Amino acid sequence: MFINQRVFVAKFIKRPNRFQAYVNFNGEEIMVHVPNTGRCREILTADSTVILREELNPTRKTLYDLIAGYKDTKIINIDSQIPNKVVDEALKNKKIQKLAKYNIIQREKTFGASRFDFKLSNDLGEEYYLEVKGVTFEVDGKAMFPDAPTDRGRKHLLELVDARKTGIGAGVLFLIQMNNMLSFAPYDDMDRSFGEALRLAYKNGVDVFAYECEVGENFITLTKPVEVIL
Repeated sequence: MFINQRVFVAKFIKRPNRFQAYVNFNGEEIMVHVPNTGRCREILTADSTVILREELNPTRKTLYDLIAGYKDTKIINIDSQIPNKVVDEALKNKKIQKLAKYNIIQREKTFGASRFDFKLSNDLGEEYYLEVKGVTFEVDGKAMFPDAPTDRGRKHLLELVDARKTGIGAGVLFLIQMNNMLSFAPYDDMDRSFGEALRLAYKNGVDVFAYECEVGENFITLTKPVEVIL
């Protein structure tokens, strides 16, 4: 998918809280919005190159969103609103082989008391619930999730197990917002409870997908699967 708004290059200065950062843009220090509640500490480092997306909304306090950053020569998208859009595009283009049989794609649908990112179905009456997690943390080509503790993420996995136990298809897709990945694994040192829930979900028939992306300053698209190590 292409980013339709204008994008600009800046230099990162600091991030005083989860939602705000300061950057050097054309020689001026300005405040920008960070659309990611994760830590992103290995990406947002002093004087690193970052990408800003222009947001022409008069009600906003900031004119730009900080949507990506360079880690050495690798560009990593950190916009938490992007993964669902990228996966939606990939589902429609049949790029996820196991899910290609589903021709009806719905966003933000509930099952029982749970709401999942996608409900997939087809003309045969088959149904499938899919949860998407964006991944921005990697070490030496090995992607991991989460980069901060997430009890909400753990609950999503257990809710997928509940759906699966009724006979409905269920899966979680980790969208790695960068390219050239060797593998994906739960980041147990950060959140062991999430890792345990992911392994439990897999043992109960929940599909675990990991896909990397091709990323540029004004685009991001799902490309190929990455080995999942549980």
